[in-house]
Amino acid sequence: MAWKNLRWQLRYYLQYVPFTINTLLCTAAGILVYKLLYRPLPREADDPAPFLPMILLMAKMAFWFTIGIAAVSILSTIASWLYYLWMRNRRGTTLQVSFETESAKGKGNRLFLNAVLEGVRRPVLGFIKGRLVYDDHRMTDKFGLLSNRRKQKSIWRAAISGRSRLELPDIKEYELKGGFIFFEDMLHLFSLAVAQPAAGQFYQPPVLHGKQDAEVFPKKTESMDVRIDQMRRVEGEYLNYKDFEAGDDVRRIVWKVYAKNRELVVRVPEMFEPYASHLYFYASFAASVKSQWLSDDYLKEMLNYYKNNVWTIYDTLSRKDWELRFIPDQTFHIPEHLSGGERTARIISNSEWHQELPLQQYFNSRHGAVLCVSSLTDPDELRQVLEQSDAATVVYFIRCSRVFRHIVAWNWLKRLIFLPPKDRLNRLRTTWVFSPMRLRIQKRERELEEILRKSNVISGSL
Repeated sequence: MAWKNLRWQLRYYLQYVPFTINTLLCTAAGILVYKLLYRPLPREADDPAPFLPMILLMAKMAFWFTIGIAAVSILSTIASWLYYLWMRNRRGTTLQVSFETESAKGKGNRLFLNAVLEGVRRPVLGFIKGRLVYDDHRMTDKFGLLSNRRKQKSIWRAAISGRSRLELPDIKEYELKGGFIFFEDMLHLFSLAVAQPAAGQFYQPPVLHGKQDAEVFPKKTESMDVRIDQMRRVEGEYLNYKDFEAGDDVRRIVWKVYAKNRELVVRVPEMFEPYASHLYFYASFAASVKSQWLSDDYLKEMLNYYKNNVWTIYDTLSRKDWELRFIPDQTFHIPEHLSGGERTARIISNSEWHQELPLQQYFNSRHGAVLCVSSLTDPDELRQVLEQSDAATVVYFIRCSRVFRHIVAWNWLKRLIFLPPKDRLNRLRTTWVFSPMRLRIQKRERELEEILRKSNVISGSL
């Protein structure tokens, strides 16, 4: 962990280095071309090719023209950088960023970054880019500020802006720590950085994985707007009592209570309710594993996979006639103005594996219509929950080990010969087959599937 933090800190401070890999490559190429163009012509008995001097002259003109254009771009980049430093010190001009989540058809939620920088001058044939710093010196990829914002009723530019999609490693909430603005020339020979203050939070939303549908009926009645086809059993005999009133059946008097308190109470008879209005959706993030596993990269990828599937199930069920309510097993401070779907996506993104609230204490079998469990669920807890649930309960079992499913030989071939892994998931897929965690997780999954198979609930495996 210390080495990772050191690596991220080193990468952070390297942003101030103005030179890039293009500086080295273009310098070497320029020296090589210069030597080729200005080396003495070989003395031969015969005259050289008649068109060789003309070709060399045209090549030299193109060479020096390119050098001149690059020099103009570099000088304008330095000028734009100095002008921005002056504007920042004088007017406090800084990069303004905002985040928004959009739903794309068939792809689910996607996170976009909107950035605006006022009062800046763009380099001639150059670029202005940005980069955000989040959590512990972690950084996003560079994003361009390519669009112009005009002043109202004017042709003059007031600011430059950019919009780009952010793809971060984990589905969770991130803390914004700051950022950088980079002034770059046309060949990216120099990258002049300016640190930007920034603070706040943003989150990577879950995405959809194919529809997962099932026949689900609500169990909770909060309004009489929706009538159901099957009568729903509500609290019945031996569960509730009420005071004895005229007209009550004397055979329902609870004499034990009367002998103790001298109060006449009667049992409330079992009833069947033809109305139900709400689907209560539960998704447990309880992890019955070793505590040191919770910070492992394997479990981070399993958590991302679990969140995406939970969100997919929620999105599918939200399109039914019932009103869907998600019951979290963790406490969050979510803005009140968010809609039901946005609020649920935020809760799912912020959820983490935990060991505080067991499944049996979390799931209410009387109200809960849908329950999602993962490969890290305690089998004994699930068995007890299913014994208390009726046949109308729908349980989705999400096999988190499927996130590492791949063709082993082909993945190794790509890693060793063609391309290195681009992200953490590809790297973990290569090493998953050798991980001691794999056998334990797969054994747990088989046990959980056997418990669901023997139960009377409606179950599905993802």
